[in-house]
Amino acid sequence: MTVMILGLLIFLGVHSVRIVADDWRTAQVQRMGLMPWKAAYSVASLIGLVLVIWGYGQTRLDPVWVWQPPVGLRHAVALLMLPAFLLLVAAYVPRNHLKAKLGHPMILAVKLWALAHLLANGRLGDIVLFGAFLAWAVFDFRSARRRPRSAVATPGAAGTVATVVIGLAAYVVFAFYLHPVLIGVPVM
Repeated sequence: MTVMILGLLIFLGVHSVRIVADDWRTAQVQRMGLMPWKAAYSVASLIGLVLVIWGYGQTRLDPVWVWQPPVGLRHAVALLMLPAFLLLVAAYVPRNHLKAKLGHPMILAVKLWALAHLLANGRLGDIVLFGAFLAWAVFDFRSARRRPRSAVATPGAAGTVATVVIGLAAYVVFAFYLHPVLIGVPVM
């Protein structure tokens, strides 16, 4: 559990700089330059992510059960993950209505992902992992909403349709093919 918590502190800590120290971040970008900042940010994020994944795997070897979720909540996860995938894709597809309306669809996708997985997992490692991401996403969304919004291209039907089609395809591929292989747990 210690390795996972260290990874979460690094990964979410790096991703929290704009929440807790936006002025410091701006000063560092000006001092270092944008690309060196992004390189350092990426390296630290990758180190944190590797530790999270490794530590989470370790928590699954000797699980500590806090509660036993009802089997029906697995269906809720499957249902909540559909809009989570649409929101995740909306963060990257240009000119779509979801991004124009919500502003920060990726953070909302993380919220849905974390909440859904908290509902269906009762192990301590799961609660720490998904709870940490949910708490981070709540604070990051609040912080992002306070910052001035950058100009968003006028949304169009093509961008929105592309978001939905790519999001649905990504959901199907991940849920039915990749989740069992990468995570080791079948969706249903």
